[in-house]
Amino acid sequence: MKSKTDALTINRSRLQANLLELSAIGKNQQGGIDRWLGSEADSSARRWLRDYWEHHTSTEFHTDAIANLWAKSKGMLPLAPLVIGSHHDTVPNGGMYDGALGVLMATEILQTLQESGKKLRHPLWVVSLTAEEPNPFNVSTLGSKVLGGVLKYKDLKDVTHMQTGQTLADAICRIGGNLEEIDSLQIGQGQIAAFLECHIEQGRRLADQKLPSAAVCSITGIYREIITVTGIANHAGTTVMRDRQDALCAASEVVLLAETSAAALHSDEAVATVGFLQIKPNSTNIIPASAEMILEMRTSDPAKKEEFLKLFTQGVNRIAESRKLSIQRKTILDQPPMPMNPTVIKAVEQGIEQGGQPVVQLVSMAGHDAAHMARVTRSGMIFTQSVNGKSHCADEAATMDDIEYTANEMLSALLILDEELD
Repeated sequence: MKSKTDALTINRSRLQANLLELSAIGKNQQGGIDRWLGSEADSSARRWLRDYWEHHTSTEFHTDAIANLWAKSKGMLPLAPLVIGSHHDTVPNGGMYDGALGVLMATEILQTLQESGKKLRHPLWVVSLTAEEPNPFNVSTLGSKVLGGVLKYKDLKDVTHMQTGQTLADAICRIGGNLEEIDSLQIGQGQIAAFLECHIEQGRRLADQKLPSAAVCSITGIYREIITVTGIANHAGTTVMRDRQDALCAASEVVLLAETSAAALHSDEAVATVGFLQIKPNSTNIIPASAEMILEMRTSDPAKKEEFLKLFTQGVNRIAESRKLSIQRKTILDQPPMPMNPTVIKAVEQGIEQGGQPVVQLVSMAGHDAAHMARVTRSGMIFTQSVNGKSHCADEAATMDDIEYTANEMLSALLILDEELD
C-alpha cells in the first residue's frame, strides 16, 4: 500500500501561506485572533474560504441552512462522500491553528489530489463547520450538532446574543443560512461514508513523547453543573468569625474539593475545573451572601465520572453541614464520551505507519465536532502536536514539520478509506 502514496504529498509552502493568510482575519492588538460566530471576522473568513475554493479547486461550493461551508468534489462511483474538515471560528484572543488548521489541511489535501489527477472512488467534501467554539450565543459545536440531530429549530429559535440581544436566526441569516430550515440537515445513516478531522492536540502529551501526531480513539465526556452556595450577608467588620455563614469561604472549599476529588482518581484523562465564580453582593465590607459557580468534569471513562461525583457529593454535604449554609446543585450538561470509529482509527494508524513514526492513540480531552458527527457516520480524528501544549491563546503553535507530516498521513488515511469503504 505504501507504494500507492509515496509520490503523493501535500504542498507544504502553500499550506503554510494559507495558514498565515487566514490568521490575519480577526487578528487583534494582543496578537491573538477574535473570530467568533456572527462577528465581522467570521464573515470575512467565510468570504476568504469561498473565494479560495472557487479559484483554486474544482468543487461545488455550498452554504447550508446552519451556515456550514462545503466544497464538494465528485467521485468516480455513486458512493456516499468522504468528508474532511473542521472549523474556522476561534475563542476570544485565540490562536491560528485551532480549527483553521483542520479546514486548510483538508483543503490542501483536496488540491493535492486534484492536481495529481488521482481520482477517488468516493466524492470528497471539505467542510468548515459553524460555531464550534463557545460564543456570545452560548451554543458551541453548533454546525455539527445540527448535522448530528442533537439540536433542532425548536431548541434554537429563541436564542439571542447575550450582550446585544440579536437573535441567532438573524446572525445565521447574515452569514448565508436559514435557521428555520435546519431540521432538514440531519444526516441519515449511510449518507456520509466517513468523517475525518485534523486538529492540534491542545495538550502536551505528544510534545512530551516528541511525536508529531496520534490517532484519536475517543473524545472525552463533559459534565457540568451550576453550584449555588447561599449564606448570610452581614457587616464584615462587626460580625465575629464564629457567627459567620460566609458563602465565598464555603465556595472556596468546594473549588478545592473539585481539585482533590479529580486528583483522587489517579488518571491523566480525568480532570475537574471551576472556571466561573460569581459572588453577591461582591462588596469589600459585606460578608458574601451567595456564590455561584460552574463545575466542569471531563473523562472518557463513565466509571471515573461516577467515582468523582460520589467523592464530590460527600464533600459538598460535609461543607454545607459544617458551615451551616445551603449548597444547591443543578446539572446543565452530561455529555457522554464518544468513541471514534475503529475503521477510521485503523486507517489513521496505517497512515502514521507509512510515515515511519510510532503509532499512538490518545483520548481527546477537548470536545470536537467529530463527536457529534460520530452519531451519524464513521468518525475519526488525527492530532498534530501542539508546541508546549498551548492552545486557546495567542501563543498557540505547531511546527510546519509536524503539520506537513500529519497532512501526508491524513492523505494516506483518506486513500485507505476510499479503497476500503463502500
